[in-house]
Amino acid sequence: MNVLWTHTQAAAATGGRAVGEWSVNGLSIDTRSLGEGQLFIPLKDIRNGHDFIPLAYEKGAAAVMSEHDIRHVPALIVPDSLKALEDLAIAARKRSHATRIAVTGSVGKTSVKEMIAAICRADGNTHASIKSFNNHWGVPLTLAGMPQNTEYGVFEMGMNHAGELAALTQIVRPDIAVITKIAPAHLAHFKSVEDIASAKAEILSGLTKDGVAILPRDSDYFEMLAEHTGRVLSFGWHANADACIIETKLTHTGSLSVVRIAGRYINVDLPLPGKHWVENAACALLAAFQAGIRIDTALKVLKNMHKIRGRGKIYELSIDDKNVTLIDESYNANPESMAASIAVLGLSKGRKIAVLGDMLELGDKEASLHVQLLAPLRNAKIDQVLTCGKHMKNLHNVLPGSMNVGWFSDYEKCLAGLLLKAQDGDTIMVKGSNASGMGKLVSELKKVSELKKVSGLKEVTGLKRVNGLKSHNNKKEDANAL
Repeated sequence: MNVLWTHTQAAAATGGRAVGEWSVNGLSIDTRSLGEGQLFIPLKDIRNGHDFIPLAYEKGAAAVMSEHDIRHVPALIVPDSLKALEDLAIAARKRSHATRIAVTGSVGKTSVKEMIAAICRADGNTHASIKSFNNHWGVPLTLAGMPQNTEYGVFEMGMNHAGELAALTQIVRPDIAVITKIAPAHLAHFKSVEDIASAKAEILSGLTKDGVAILPRDSDYFEMLAEHTGRVLSFGWHANADACIIETKLTHTGSLSVVRIAGRYINVDLPLPGKHWVENAACALLAAFQAGIRIDTALKVLKNMHKIRGRGKIYELSIDDKNVTLIDESYNANPESMAASIAVLGLSKGRKIAVLGDMLELGDKEASLHVQLLAPLRNAKIDQVLTCGKHMKNLHNVLPGSMNVGWFSDYEKCLAGLLLKAQDGDTIMVKGSNASGMGKLVSELKKVSELKKVSGLKEVTGLKRVNGLKSHNNKKEDANAL
């Protein structure tokens, strides 16, 4: 067993009292996913995790953390389990020499985190946030689970209130802090997008002494963000960006772009369609470069980068003998990510159908922000739109008749409407906030579908090379040896 924490180490890190002698190979806050040999950490949320301590032992926990006295079985007794988790995280940081990279942003933080983590794994021992473990318990849980021999630690940080990132970044103390983009998300908790930018800037306050901020150069808030820290690098389309996107050729299966980094022009081949993925790649390349990873290593990883479930993953389905392409963008949504996904749909072949669920937490501007989706839908020449949820009724009311398939109150009715409208050769993109039910719609759509040719769903990952980009020759022979 690879030992993550011993009873003496955990007690010293948290100031707690160890019961028995034990060691653990991992951490868990959920008995449903708890692995044998792990330390169970009971947190208090809708339910009190302490109620599940007996079950944790039954499922093979090597020890449990507890705010209540436990005798005769392996345990760590602490006054506050969340505070103890944070203390474990800080101890894990201090005992490791890993380069720590923290990622936040209104849009793209999980995608960029996954890109950076994949690049880091190709270069050394890497520990990264799983799923979207990016909140007040997800970040310390990820850091506390980082093995001592880790070379790269990649942490996603999210927030929907001011002050959250300030606390998280002090725990992680990143060497590199990335802000992907500032956009109108969580406006229900902020007065303006500028306030969102200020809250995102909190991640920079935890940078190490020689730490570097990587910021979106095209953002209206770039100068404001840069004022919060010392050393700044940037990415984007702006001519002064350190990772500058010179040009790109987009298709429905991916892109081929030219990015200038450190004065050299790099060809970036991506099997991920959409302008936003090019921006994500430029950001990830810059972070990898700053972490000391060779650009040729990063390029090879990006060329084979797989789509993330709910964030653009593509499936070929058969519905009532009609072959359709499904673009699954159902993980989450705000106005910025909606526009990006609609643009990707616009690159697709066949009839283009958008299935759009509510965008949530947009505050008093929610009605107008839904209506404003009409412009990207028109620009992308989307053929048909199905809207779902009370907020999407605002968009439904302004959609032209030729585009407007109908409004539905819930995902089940929306799915039924989609199944009636689908035709052979259609490309269907589904997107909405997590609570909108669009993820459930995608799951049900795949259930009622039959696989083409083989059993199960087939993910589309192929990318044909794109011609038509200008030649950018480097003066030095090896443009990848950055």
